[in-house]
Amino acid sequence: MPVDKFRTFEEAERALWNLRPDKQYYHRVMELWNFANQLNPIVYPRGVFKFTTLEEANRHRENIEIEHAQEVQARKKNQRK
Repeated sequence: MPVDKFRTFEEAERALWNLRPDKQYYHRVMELWNFANQLNPIVYPRGVFKFTTLEEANRHRENIEIEHAQEVQARKKNQRK
């Protein structure tokens, strides 16, 4: 694996972007998300929910994901003690 050198943080940051993703790139991203989901899956509540707007539905999903992240942080904090 090659080692890249950068003069500034901005150069290094730009090197992270893939402006021409190929099929292999998307496959790696899919594998990363699958691995993350196996390590720490988010369990969404069962059932059917009615929302009056798309924004309300998005807020509901975001709240579930934020609560999950807070639970993960709390577990990590308790493990350190």
